[in-house]
Amino acid sequence: MSTVTESRLAEGQKVLGVLLPETERPTPSSAVSASITFGWRAMLKIKHIPMQLFDVTIFPIIMTVMFTYIFGGAMGAVVSGTGQTGGPAVSEYVQFFIPGIFVQTLIMITMYTGMTLNKDISKGIFDRFRSLPTWRPAQLVGALLGDQVRYTLAGVIILGVGFLVGFRPEGGLSGAAAGFLLLLVFSFCLSWVWTTLSLLLPTEEAVMGASMTIMMPLTFASNIFVPTETMPNWLQGVVEANPVSVVVTAIRELMDGTYDVGSITLVFIYCAVLVAIFAPLSMFLYNRKS
Repeated sequence: MSTVTESRLAEGQKVLGVLLPETERPTPSSAVSASITFGWRAMLKIKHIPMQLFDVTIFPIIMTVMFTYIFGGAMGAVVSGTGQTGGPAVSEYVQFFIPGIFVQTLIMITMYTGMTLNKDISKGIFDRFRSLPTWRPAQLVGALLGDQVRYTLAGVIILGVGFLVGFRPEGGLSGAAAGFLLLLVFSFCLSWVWTTLSLLLPTEEAVMGASMTIMMPLTFASNIFVPTETMPNWLQGVVEANPVSVVVTAIRELMDGTYDVGSITLVFIYCAVLVAIFAPLSMFLYNRKS
C-alpha cells in the first residue's frame, strides 16, 4: 500500500471519529444476520422475476398428475402385486407414490440453486460481496436459505395436489409436517453439491448438464416409483444405498406415522457428509474465484 493511500485512510478514520463517536458506530453484522440479509436478497430476486417460480409451481403439478393418471394403473398393479389395474390400483399407488414424487421434485429443484449462483458470479456481483466486511460464507449460505422458500412452495403444491388425487397419510398432519421438515434439511445440504458445481463450471448450461447427469441416476435408480423388491437382485443393494432412496424411505415412514430413529439418523448422516465435503470445497473455490 502506498504512502498516499495510507495517509488518506488515516484522514478518513479521523473524520469518521469526529462525525460518529465510537460508542454510536453500528456493530458488525453477525453470521446469522448476514446470512439472512443475503437470503432476503434471493427473495427479492423472485419478487422482481416471478418466472423463477415456474419450476416450483407448474412442474410439480405436471409430474404428480401425469404419474397418477397415466402410469398409476400399471404402477399400482406392480406395487400391490395383484396384477389388477384400474381405480383401486391407482388409489393404492397414490399412497406409495406421493411421498416419492415429493422427494424427487424438491431435490430436482435444488439444481437451480447452482444455476442461479453461476449467473450471479458470471456477472461479477459476488466480487462486490466478497469485499464487504461480513462473514464470508454468508453470501452462499444466504442464497441457499432463500431457496428454502422455493422448496417450501413446491412441497406445499405437491401435497395439495396429492390430497386432491386421494393421498391420505396415516400419520396425519404431524407425520406430513415431519417428513416435510426432514426433506427441507436434506435439500439444503444437497444444494451444496450444486454450489460447488456452479463455482467449478463456466456457464449455466454446463452447470445444468452436469447436475442432470448426477440427478437422473439418483432419482430413477431409487424407490421413488416402485418398491426395491421388484428390481433385480444385483440392483437392489445399489438402490437401497442410494441417498435418495434413504430419504424417500424415511419420509414414507414419517407420513405413515412411523418414527424410525434408524432411518432418520441415516438421513442426517448423509446430510452431514454432504455438508462436510461440499461446503468447505465451495468456500475454497469461492475464495479463489476471480
